[in-house]
Amino acid sequence: MLTVHHLNNSRSQRVLWLLEELGVPYGIKRYERDPKTMLAPPELRAVHPLGKSPVITDAGLKIAESGAIIEYLVDRYGAGRFAPPPGTPERLRYTYWLHYAEGSAMPPLLLKLIARRIANASMPFFAKPIARKIAASLQANFVDPQLKLHFGYIDNELSATGWFAGNDFTAADVQMSFPLEAATARGITAELPAISAFLQRIHARPAYQRALERGGKYEILTGD
Repeated sequence: MLTVHHLNNSRSQRVLWLLEELGVPYGIKRYERDPKTMLAPPELRAVHPLGKSPVITDAGLKIAESGAIIEYLVDRYGAGRFAPPPGTPERLRYTYWLHYAEGSAMPPLLLKLIARRIANASMPFFAKPIARKIAASLQANFVDPQLKLHFGYIDNELSATGWFAGNDFTAADVQMSFPLEAATARGITAELPAISAFLQRIHARPAYQRALERGGKYEILTGD
């Protein structure tokens, strides 16, 4: 049986969602983050050398990286569903958003997280003002303008049809869900109506709800 190596509050939640949309039977092997560092446990390195999630095992294969997993699942189990036909403009958009999610949308979100951790890190008292100044400058001069640029762009693109690759729901919407949920939980998309409407639509999908039930608590939705 296909197995998802599932880390709590991680990108693997969207893999569970896609599997529910596809109706593919699967098992879950659960891993919990370290409550202090929020890092994945070392047990995941026995599955993949980088110790990251998601990873799936299926038919003797071991596949990592969300985009690669999504492409594999749609190709193997989709039967023409959840991806536009090859050679169409919609298929090009589909491929673009599959890569954009991690290649462009996530880096500024991760930089914002890093800057916040630098500002709040334990350090000698004389170093803290310097660290906070560096972190504030990084956010004000680079991170926040990039977040505004990217998520404004995403909102504008979604406003056309409500989906990322044409008029219908596709696996590109699954892939893009994680950066949008992460940004929304941190208040970044509060004034972007197309993103808000998109999240409301996907959260109402029965397959999304089933994935939450199977995956467990998903704190990214609240920003905790």
